[in-house]
Amino acid sequence: MPTRKPSDVIVVGAGVVGAACAYYAALAGLSVTVVDRGPVAGGTTGAGEGNLLVSDKEPGPELELALLATTLWRELADLLPPQVEYEAKGGLVVASGESGMRALREFAARQEKAGVTAQEVTGDRLHDLEPQLAPGLTGGFLYPQDAQVMPAHAAARLLRAGGDRIRLRLGEEVTALLTGPGGEIRGVRTTAGDLHAPHVVNAAGTWGGTLAELAGVHLPVLPRRGFVLVTEPLPRVVRHKVYAADYVADVASGSAALQTSAVVEGTPAGPVLIGASRERVGFDRTLSTEVLRRLAAGATALFPVLGTVRAIRTYLGFRPYLPDHLPAIGPDPRAPGLLHACGHEGAGIGLAPVTGLVVAACLTGAEPPLDIHPFRPDRFPAPESTPAP
Repeated sequence: MPTRKPSDVIVVGAGVVGAACAYYAALAGLSVTVVDRGPVAGGTTGAGEGNLLVSDKEPGPELELALLATTLWRELADLLPPQVEYEAKGGLVVASGESGMRALREFAARQEKAGVTAQEVTGDRLHDLEPQLAPGLTGGFLYPQDAQVMPAHAAARLLRAGGDRIRLRLGEEVTALLTGPGGEIRGVRTTAGDLHAPHVVNAAGTWGGTLAELAGVHLPVLPRRGFVLVTEPLPRVVRHKVYAADYVADVASGSAALQTSAVVEGTPAGPVLIGASRERVGFDRTLSTEVLRRLAAGATALFPVLGTVRAIRTYLGFRPYLPDHLPAIGPDPRAPGLLHACGHEGAGIGLAPVTGLVVAACLTGAEPPLDIHPFRPDRFPAPESTPAP
């Protein structure tokens, strides 16, 4: 097989997480090759809504990542072209009853202690923020740190921002990891030949577990399917990301069953995006009319004006789910030279820059910007082997 000039690091995956890893590694002075069997943002990134959220995260390691990521995204918004559509529009979480409002109040109080800005909004003031909201809602919380980007453009622009330190190898599937005599990583084998580097970053999203297996290590990444409805372009009907209180519980749930909760947001281009659904059905891409019915019903319950609007398309994606809802970020001690940057579930777009910054720090021997122990890739016990008959 043909060989190519070695890089300092190979990033497997050209979604927004892989792009961020490549960008920050290039910024640190490393040469990077990004490999993907498809196009840039061809997987989960291209099916995402572009949410950059702190509002849906419990205090703990993931929220620490998200808070640092919000700062990094603001910095990137000043560096990247306007096509990434960064919009610091804030999130609005609403409750339809007193019990839901109490739960939001308790949740926000815990978040505020961890550094989140959350402002209570009484029911009579909700329409000042969102004039088209349904009447009769009890109240909610405004999260001004929430924002949004156009994820596919963000991935492409991050890769371009790395300049000539980043080389792209698209349409090349990784079929094996190359190792040295001591088991250390030496590069990857692709359908187009061998690529050599002393470090490989697993940013393969929902296929992160499969790539880990090539190195002989266990990382239980599973796909969690979600649908999005897209309306025809509209005037700015929805000003913030607006969602019902039960969305937070759905995000934290480990259930494999179908869950839907109303999430509605406008975009600078005009269409309104409607979610959210979650279910573990493998990589089944079958269109679910039941999911779409639930999404439409939830959206029109929050915004009755959407009942007269046409949905022009729908799309689905697969969130890379890990059982404890935390991503795997950093070096894998079981395979020297292998680093992981996957398993972010629905938060990958928001957490991409901090993930990239952490990976770059690990590659260069710098101090990571926060404690990465909770995200260690080897925290999952290996599955018990079935005894031979």
